[in-house]
Amino acid sequence: MYSRSVRVISSPARKTRRAAARPRRLTLGAIGATALLALASSTVLGADPVKAPPIKVGFVSTFSGPNAPLGTDIRDGYELAMKHLGGKLGGIPAETIFRDDQFSVDTGKQLFERLIRQDRVDFLTGLVFSNIMLAVAPAVFESETPYVSANAGPTLLAGRECSPWFASVAWPNDAMHEAVGRHASNKGYKLVALIAPNYPAGRDALAGFKRFYTGQVGEELYPRLGQLDFAAEIAQLRAAHPDAVYAFMPGAMGINFIKQFVAAGLPKDAQLLLPGSTADEDIIRAVGEPMLGLFDTAAWNHDFDNPANRRFVADFEQAHGRLPSLYAAQGYDAALMLDALVRKVGGRLTDKAAMKSALRTARFASVRGDFRFNVNGYPIQNYYLRVIVRDPKGRITNRTIGTVLTDHGDSYAPECKLK
Repeated sequence: MYSRSVRVISSPARKTRRAAARPRRLTLGAIGATALLALASSTVLGADPVKAPPIKVGFVSTFSGPNAPLGTDIRDGYELAMKHLGGKLGGIPAETIFRDDQFSVDTGKQLFERLIRQDRVDFLTGLVFSNIMLAVAPAVFESETPYVSANAGPTLLAGRECSPWFASVAWPNDAMHEAVGRHASNKGYKLVALIAPNYPAGRDALAGFKRFYTGQVGEELYPRLGQLDFAAEIAQLRAAHPDAVYAFMPGAMGINFIKQFVAAGLPKDAQLLLPGSTADEDIIRAVGEPMLGLFDTAAWNHDFDNPANRRFVADFEQAHGRLPSLYAAQGYDAALMLDALVRKVGGRLTDKAAMKSALRTARFASVRGDFRFNVNGYPIQNYYLRVIVRDPKGRITNRTIGTVLTDHGDSYAPECKLK
């Protein structure tokens, strides 16, 4: 189990002096020389990093149980970004308090309450699962603590319950699945069966697929979140005789479902389609060769050729001995977003009006390339088609082969009343 103790990324004074004595080598990003000079700067306009108290970030994620790899990847990407930033956000020393939600709504609520009221954190981030995000959102928004999502993206927060204190560097729950729906239509599949866990992100996923799929939907199955045996569901899928099966299964659910789907011989009868989160590097490593040739969609891949991504992938692989996952990329971007927020407000974290504006206007060199925030705080970005192949190094991994949706927002932004 991942430790629930406080882990300090940088202490306020000792590491400031140490960082000042040690030159840092920075790589050029994708947003131009002006922003890069700001990134290299050791101070923030209007803030003295020696006198300013350290910025506190509350990072709550899933670090134990079958879904621990998801939270671990987000953390690993986040920590790499903090290393690249010299342990500072906007030039101010920062410390991060890591907590394990144990895949529990009740635990998540308790942890957020403590971080907000006792630890008095300046920012929050880290959640994997949308059901926990929805449970903690009222306390987060009432406290006016900025939340930068590294994954969880419930559509309720994209529409009528949108908040000026929420921004996502990942994607709204529907969007990646809308891209697969478009791909299925482009391929001409006449009948597709659907399966996803019965929780907010699962229901959002299949709604997104259906929104962009023009064929007929057959079976639509919603197993329990966390379920690992899919014998009954696979029998139902076989009986439906679809042209393709679309499966959104996070974490360990995805590993088990794909293994059982292949063992049952279903790929001979129905093409298996996946979102990027169910065809991620962690799942590929666990399943192996049966994933070769499968298609999926995502807003990012490790083969993107931009300076920020090249640096991220190379340093992540060197640090962890594996290719980064989509979750790791989102964790990396979450830290860069926090850095951009502090810079945007000139270090004045108590300026609520400036912070709300910054949550929609802050810019940084994302590993996915250019994107912008919609009025609801979710990204407007491209979604790409990937295929799982064996690369020249012999690794089974994703390769980007095309763009499915360009400059794509979400269907719920018109319901958001924010300006």
